[in-house]
Amino acid sequence: MTRKKTKKKRFDPLFDFFRHPLSPLGHLTFVRLTIALFGMVCLAGAAFVFAPAVGAQSSSASHVHDYVIFATVFTDRGFALSGARARVRRSNEKKFRWETTSDHQGELAFRVPQNAEYELIIEARGFKTQTRKIDAREDNRTDLTIRMEPQT
Repeated sequence: MTRKKTKKKRFDPLFDFFRHPLSPLGHLTFVRLTIALFGMVCLAGAAFVFAPAVGAQSSSASHVHDYVIFATVFTDRGFALSGARARVRRSNEKKFRWETTSDHQGELAFRVPQNAEYELIIEARGFKTQTRKIDAREDNRTDLTIRMEPQT
């Protein structure tokens, strides 16, 4: 009586990853289905990621009546001043509604409703506080260049 020698099945991570033990399909068919499913998941993810960007374009019409306050802040020597704190409020109010800091180029911007008067206050360590009045009843943008004076 002769016994057949059977080889012990070796674990192949690549082959076993794509082959489900209950799948009656062949390896190539299963790989193709896995790739197709992965492609559909990627397309669905891309649609989800880019959907808000498409909606944001249509909502830009809501900013038609906004006023832009753009300012560039410099030191007394003419260098861009980053990290300057800027706050904006309506002239007839005490509470500040908008706040930001200048970027590495000394630039900052606010988007506020039109048809009002505003007060812009800029503060930076080692410099005197600067105040500017802005009339947002005419035009739709103000560009300011602010040179900070050092504290004595």
